[in-house]
Amino acid sequence: MTMTTMTTTSTQRFALALTLGAALVTSLSACVPLVVGGAAVVGVGMVATDRRSSGAQLDDQGIELRAAARVRDIANDQMYVSVTSYNRQVLLTGAVGSDADRRRVEDEVSRIVNVRSVVNELTVGSSSTFQDRSNDLYITGKVKASLLDAKDIFANSFKVVTERGVVYLMGIATRRETDRATEITRGVSGVVKVVRVVEVVSEADLAASQAANQAAAQRGGAGPAPVTSATPSTPSSSSSTSRVPLPPMEPLPASGSSTSTPSSSGVTTSPVR
Repeated sequence: MTMTTMTTTSTQRFALALTLGAALVTSLSACVPLVVGGAAVVGVGMVATDRRSSGAQLDDQGIELRAAARVRDIANDQMYVSVTSYNRQVLLTGAVGSDADRRRVEDEVSRIVNVRSVVNELTVGSSSTFQDRSNDLYITGKVKASLLDAKDIFANSFKVVTERGVVYLMGIATRRETDRATEITRGVSGVVKVVRVVEVVSEADLAASQAANQAAAQRGGAGPAPVTSATPSTPSSSSSTSRVPLPPMEPLPASGSSTSTPSSSGVTTSPVR
């Protein structure tokens, strides 16, 4: 390893530790009924190296803020909701007091402009405790650090959200990257289960998309490049050159094992052995 590489890695890990510490102070200082952006920890250069278009990144910020306002309007004492948007797909985690509240939150968020789909992982029951939230933040930091340490994967391809030991991986990645990130995450102590909310693309589509995005950036941000799914999808009225792939994701089947099973919400769960 060269000195430059060592310095960059050390800087990234230091920034990650600082961000995690700030998140701990902010999130644990009081009982917060709603979290915007989940428990994700952002690494150095995340915005610059994000696989989403600049437009999608801005849309995600707007979606999270609007969702926060919508949920706050209907919130009650039994509701603790975390809203995370990635490439206009929204992940809801946390706990609510009833099935009616669970459906109501999803309905409110799904009506927000630019939301393509909602993955509702809200549970009915008591909200997470102070210890649960501190542990989740710690696990998120360990997963991000483990992905960063891996030499065969691009850590910024994934956004990490943790809820009561269940780690959600969001992103735009190839099948190899997704499987590798899942393997790394499952090896982190404290992880109960891995849920992949990933838009799977082929290596060729990913390379073409990144090249087009770089060209657009050099032209002054003329527009986002299309990203298409590498897996067969159902016919859609959207053009094949749409900047947002439809459907938003395809469930990943098990790779040589029965440990991964698709859930009813369209995500894939990978319980830790």
